[in-house]
Amino acid sequence: MLSADTIEAIAAELAEADRTHAVIPRITARYPEATVEDSYAIQGVWRDAQIAAGRRLVGRKIGLTSKAMQQATGITEPDYGVMFDDTVYESGAEIPTAHFSNVRIEVELAFVLARPLEGPDCTLDDALAAIDYAVPALEVLNSHIELEGRTIVDTISDNAAYGAMVLGSERRRPDEIDLRWVPGVLSRNGEIEETGVAAGVLGHPATGVAWLANKFHQHGARLEAGEIILAGSFTRPMWVSRGDQVLCDYGPMGTIECRFI
Repeated sequence: MLSADTIEAIAAELAEADRTHAVIPRITARYPEATVEDSYAIQGVWRDAQIAAGRRLVGRKIGLTSKAMQQATGITEPDYGVMFDDTVYESGAEIPTAHFSNVRIEVELAFVLARPLEGPDCTLDDALAAIDYAVPALEVLNSHIELEGRTIVDTISDNAAYGAMVLGSERRRPDEIDLRWVPGVLSRNGEIEETGVAAGVLGHPATGVAWLANKFHQHGARLEAGEIILAGSFTRPMWVSRGDQVLCDYGPMGTIECRFI
């Protein structure tokens, strides 16, 4: 495992890369002994520094929960990161492309918790009972570590490659709609690029919420009421550039659009 000094140094390097929108060499190329535990420690040091600087945590993102994403990245287990209030956009937003590195879009559902959720034996039914509502969401990926050859350690250290999210306006309680069959038709500049259904996320998009609650229990923590949980993509990531107009059609849960400027 990495030393505390090394973990703090990497966290500082990632914070600077975030500030300058830069890309750094792979952590695992420089520290091949780094473990998954090290990567969450790096993310934790970075997170705590952001909170100390005045940012407000509003939720968690779960990544790599679908076969589409695992095949796209070559990484075969889920991961998670944190989301701050200044990274949340509404549909129709203009998003500054220069604020991100390796900018891509993913199609997801987000869940807002009505009450706390805690492991160690949290099930899908437990998660559904704790969820206030589901809302369609697009995740903007923001990778500060070179993509070629990266591992789960690199991705987790970099806050699971989270950059921002764009939330739709349609909300549904879990008992109002079969969330497994929510579609996503993702278009860039009027051309359909990716399609999928939410069942591609672990069989049910809320399964990831239960997984995260159980994962948090291992660290003596729980998910809190009011938190937004971004459940993972059910399409492959789509690259975007300045000037691109993005539209995603979620069928009965409406649409999301945004433009990159």
